[in-house]
Amino acid sequence: MLLNVSYNDPNQEQTITNLVGKPFSLRDRIKFSGVGSPKLHIVSSSPKIANLLLLDNNLDVCNIEIRPKGIILRFRSLLETYALVIPFYKLSVFKGASTSYTIHSDGQKIELQASRGATKFFSKIMGLKARYMENPT
Repeated sequence: MLLNVSYNDPNQEQTITNLVGKPFSLRDRIKFSGVGSPKLHIVSSSPKIANLLLLDNNLDVCNIEIRPKGIILRFRSLLETYALVIPFYKLSVFKGASTSYTIHSDGQKIELQASRGATKFFSKIMGLKARYMENPT
């Protein structure tokens, strides 16, 4: 689900919370050694996201936040912030050549060029997804 999260909207926050859960507590963030990704460069994306990224001339970068039931991929276009909210049961991650990762969900696709540190982060995502799929509570 692609959302414009630039402005505080309680209904939108509730929708995000219902899909991917509340943010992790400080204790859990320390336990997981962080729940946010380093800066990831967007190589390509589905047409809807690509049209948003074409609106400005800045670098196409994003970051990922892990939540208990999914992930939130955030990127900026012009002065707006957009979030691709993906529950674990809809998340597909494919590793491409060298440090390239492709994330798929509901017809949306984003290919990311990741640094070496991001490889551990994607392993963490896949581990949490596997644990969630075993016991989705």
